[in-house]
Amino acid sequence: MSTLQELLAWGTSLLAEGGNPSPALDAALFLAEASGIPREKLYISPLVLGEDQRSLFFSFIERRRNREPAAYILGRREFWGLDFTLGPGVLIPRPDTETLVEAALAVIRAGFPPSGSPPPPGGGGPSLLDLCTGSGAVAVALKHTWPALEAWGTDLSPEALGCARRNARRLLGEGAVRFLEGDLFEALRGKAAGEDPPPAPPRRFTLITANPPYIPRSMIPALEAEIRREPVLALDGGPGGLDLIRRIIAGAPPRLEAGGTLLMEADPSQMARTVRLMEKRGFGTLRIHRDLAGRDRVIQGTLPSPAPPEADRPPGNRRGGPLEPAFS
Repeated sequence: MSTLQELLAWGTSLLAEGGNPSPALDAALFLAEASGIPREKLYISPLVLGEDQRSLFFSFIERRRNREPAAYILGRREFWGLDFTLGPGVLIPRPDTETLVEAALAVIRAGFPPSGSPPPPGGGGPSLLDLCTGSGAVAVALKHTWPALEAWGTDLSPEALGCARRNARRLLGEGAVRFLEGDLFEALRGKAAGEDPPPAPPRRFTLITANPPYIPRSMIPALEAEIRREPVLALDGGPGGLDLIRRIIAGAPPRLEAGGTLLMEADPSQMARTVRLMEKRGFGTLRIHRDLAGRDRVIQGTLPSPAPPEADRPPGNRRGGPLEPAFS
């Protein structure tokens, strides 16, 4: 076993025997990392690996056979076209969460001029609070796409925040996204680390996003072994999975501008209950966004804006603006 193609076949076979859901992909990722050859060229390259490179590849395969997540083995994960560094103790960003980024960008684009344009008269750009920020994936992706965004992230885990700060600094530059340590909105009482003088966060935000823990506690022992390697703090949503979701919905209105929007990722089975919780807290224009697999993934609600003067209201709906569908 000396050629890249032989190594690839061996690694794929070994991972498949262990029940890996994506053996060929993982073997190719590990071999590309060990060899320094782009993944798409592994199948045609005549290169023969040296002993150190083969040993590194073998160690990757063995760790994956022990159900360690590939993102932890490689130390990174792609999200929104960006390469995020990761490590044990930090939730691995998933493609489903890109639905949250897409929904947030739609809100920003609907209310603000294109990034780089002059700000609207009397106002600046949009502001974001990303709760349970983890690796910083959502906040960094949004700031990367919309540079005029004032972006803040909070998390209870110092380890996750350290990872988020490193990702933001490497991908965007120093101070592009500011992070605060603490429990949800309580973190806003603190100061952004690493800046002198440390800036204070806004009192209210245009947009709040969150990918909170939402797995019911009783279901965690039955999760796949790879997922159980991720931090329980980022998975455990309490007995019914809604503990953090309830707290975010309750705490968001005082932290949102009038007309501001809350966007949260949740499990499809939790959407109906989450809708009722948001309605009770005064959120309207509720929408549910589906992920690429067609599953309900992100819920969106907006606080009412102040009623415009009577003469400025659009015709046909004298109670406050054009009617919109409840869901889409």
